[in-house]
Amino acid sequence: MKSILQSICFGVTMLTSISCHQKKTTQVEQPLNQKEVTAKDILGNPNYQAICYEGYREKSRELQPSIAQLQEDLKILSAVGIKIVRTYNVQLAHASNLLKAIQELKGTDPNFEMYVMLGAWIDCKNAWTDQAPDHNIESEQNEGEIGRAVALANQYPDIVKILAVGNEAMVKWAASYYVQPSVILKWVNHVQSLKASGQLPKDLWITCSDDFASWGGGDSSYHTEDLEKIIKAVDFISMHTYPYHNTHYNPDFWRVPADESTLSEVEKADAAVVRAVAFAKAQYDSVASYVKSLGVNKPIHIGETGWASASDGFYGSEGSRATDEYKQGKYYQHMRNWTNSSGISCFYFEAFDEQWKDAANPKGSENHFGLFSLTGEAKYPMWKLVDQGVFKNLTRGGTPINKTYNGNEKKLIDEVVAPPAK
Repeated sequence: MKSILQSICFGVTMLTSISCHQKKTTQVEQPLNQKEVTAKDILGNPNYQAICYEGYREKSRELQPSIAQLQEDLKILSAVGIKIVRTYNVQLAHASNLLKAIQELKGTDPNFEMYVMLGAWIDCKNAWTDQAPDHNIESEQNEGEIGRAVALANQYPDIVKILAVGNEAMVKWAASYYVQPSVILKWVNHVQSLKASGQLPKDLWITCSDDFASWGGGDSSYHTEDLEKIIKAVDFISMHTYPYHNTHYNPDFWRVPADESTLSEVEKADAAVVRAVAFAKAQYDSVASYVKSLGVNKPIHIGETGWASASDGFYGSEGSRATDEYKQGKYYQHMRNWTNSSGISCFYFEAFDEQWKDAANPKGSENHFGLFSLTGEAKYPMWKLVDQGVFKNLTRGGTPINKTYNGNEKKLIDEVVAPPAK
């Protein structure tokens, strides 16, 4: 996930998933899980919605979610239409437990479908220590991380369909841990060689998941020979785009222009979110243009994008005013509509709020990117699904899935504040 200290230098209704569990028995309508499903089948397929997921509920990741808690979450996500979840590391038990949870659910319900984009975390030397990070040397922990990811991909080939080497590991604003592209290239080539030699499933797709700038869509300083080699080595590109953060760091697109000054607060917010989606599209297009300039034709999907529902910092009422559930809902809807219609997978960030990310500040935006609250309340983007009854008999922590604001849309809208004027 993005650090709130990032700096980016580039300016510019949830579509209900069509059920794969059809009662008809014609071959074309059979669920994909009746055959061997590959990443090629599910990426860019609007019937296979994607999301970023970590099930941490407490203020520390030392308190790992149980298998039962993970299954609770997976049932909620499945009800939304999610069939691909993205994880971030295999250093902790979360990813392996998630795979066990999915395997058990599949064992009890043959129609349950969930696949995983398994992340292997990559660091530089001295990352997350009291010593200065050395961005030119990789962490000695990386080899073990890749080994664990490979082992899980082999243990769960029916679930793990994508392996991502690193998360925002090349972008320079990740000052605590970023590495040089040569490190990512080394490990991408390594796992691709394992595929070629039969030591990994042949249909497992390999990528790295990084900021749009790291994929060549921004500053030309990222246009290196090693990046070109990475683009040619991966099976697809997983790029991140965060208009939300840019409402503070690069706000010109966000602020209300003079010709909108007479609109209502909600109308100004609606127009601003449309501009935010255009910003995300421009970043996507910038990566596509760079990749095309190299003579490469690879799928490009969105590995992360999201919008926080609460903030007492840069994005709150004293800052860019980007933050509330209404804007979150509009951004989610627009992004799903665009990506679904364009054959782009969007690993939306994220499924549930996580309070460990900014444990000392409960109102910090990093804690509030979830489509569901910690207690399982459905935020505004999910309200229509509550009305449709898709969460009937589902709970989080034993609590039924109900709407935030007790479903009072007027109260929610009354709290909407428009962005600042230009």
